[in-house]
Amino acid sequence: MPEPGEREPGEREPGEREPGEPERESAAYKGNSRTLGGRTPRRPWERIDLVSLMVSTPADAERRRRLRVMRGVALSLLILAAVIFVATLRLDHSGIWGYVNTGAEAAMVGALADWFAVTALFRHPLGLPIPHTAIIPKRKNEIGRNLQEFVTENFLTEEIARERLAAAHVADRVGTWLGMPANRHRAMVEVVRVSRAGLGRLSDDEVRGIVEDFLLPRLASEPIAPIAGTLLQGIVDEQTHRGLVDLGLEQLHTWLAENPGTFAAVIGERAPWWSPPWVDDKVIHWSYSQVLHWLEDIRSDHHHPARQAFDDLLKRLARDLQTDPQVMERAETLKERLLTHPQVPVTAVGLWQSFKASLLHAMDDESSYFWTRGDELLAHAGQHLREDQVWRGRLEARLAELVSFVVNTYGHELAEVISVTVDRWDGKEAAERIELHVGRDLQFIRINGTIVGALAGLVIHGIATAIS
Repeated sequence: MPEPGEREPGEREPGEREPGEPERESAAYKGNSRTLGGRTPRRPWERIDLVSLMVSTPADAERRRRLRVMRGVALSLLILAAVIFVATLRLDHSGIWGYVNTGAEAAMVGALADWFAVTALFRHPLGLPIPHTAIIPKRKNEIGRNLQEFVTENFLTEEIARERLAAAHVADRVGTWLGMPANRHRAMVEVVRVSRAGLGRLSDDEVRGIVEDFLLPRLASEPIAPIAGTLLQGIVDEQTHRGLVDLGLEQLHTWLAENPGTFAAVIGERAPWWSPPWVDDKVIHWSYSQVLHWLEDIRSDHHHPARQAFDDLLKRLARDLQTDPQVMERAETLKERLLTHPQVPVTAVGLWQSFKASLLHAMDDESSYFWTRGDELLAHAGQHLREDQVWRGRLEARLAELVSFVVNTYGHELAEVISVTVDRWDGKEAAERIELHVGRDLQFIRINGTIVGALAGLVIHGIATAIS
């Protein structure tokens, strides 16, 4: 009689061939599969690496220990009932011992019946190939598909996902969490950790490859003139360039005010050789004063003719970049010269190295602008999520849309992981894995069967005694 887990007569191991059967190449190693009626058939000659699928963990060891304990308790009750039954078998059954003997006998019956029921789920009891036993090893694929359908229909639906997301109040919780400095510091630590990992995996050669193989060819194939013209026109129409113009005028005025000698030297080089020095000094001083006053007037007057002339120049350039073929051709030529210059990839890598070094240095210093600004942004976001209903509504609406998209698009594929994983398990391994997780609770069925059987035996004996 085969023991649990042994092969029955005539049964072959996966991968074992009958005499004369040609060796076949396993489709499992090629990643090929055929589907019949929604299930993936298992060919007899295919082997699955169960070691990689079933990895014992410390948690599994603890579950196995607890399962053994509960099995011992259930078995101890059966043995106790058997001992009591044998001990009271020859005593006078007309009195109390009749109740004890009958109760012990019924307890054994209940214990054995429930042991059979629990064992039949996972294996053949005593190795006997009794029909409708070893249910899980024989029907594991069907069980996996039924479990997949159950999860899909009762969990991975848009209505349930939206309901659970709304009940979770994610935005309010995130806002409250970000309101604590320790949590913001923890978030920044995770950002730094992930950023460091990303920067460490991106080498200089990879950056050069991205620039040379992707970025530069892509920029070369795209016409730059219409894009630049449209962008420049939008900047001028919205007057977003005024801040840059004001900054340039301020810096130029400051530099001239602090460097009159440099201005005098530049202008003095242009003076005629025959002019007297005192005349040159007066002209230079007057010119210097006029330039400073002119820059000051432009800075203070946003409707200054110079500003208007500069705006008109930008408007004309924006229009020509979009409509004038000659200007467009010159812009494309300039772009090609710039992109094909051999120094461009070197410069790009150098800029990347400088940026990477600066960013890593900032990450190492928690008093740097990177950390302080990151903490400010997180605190600002947390405050808005706590106090601004509009922000909370927007975030929760976007999260609901994202969850709905994932559930509707990938819900079936996510649930299919269950059936695919169970289908890959060997029947014996699947039974052991499931028993490891639920077997301890199932032992209470055996314990309850023993107790309920004993009580039922007492009641039956009492009724029989009363009738007789």
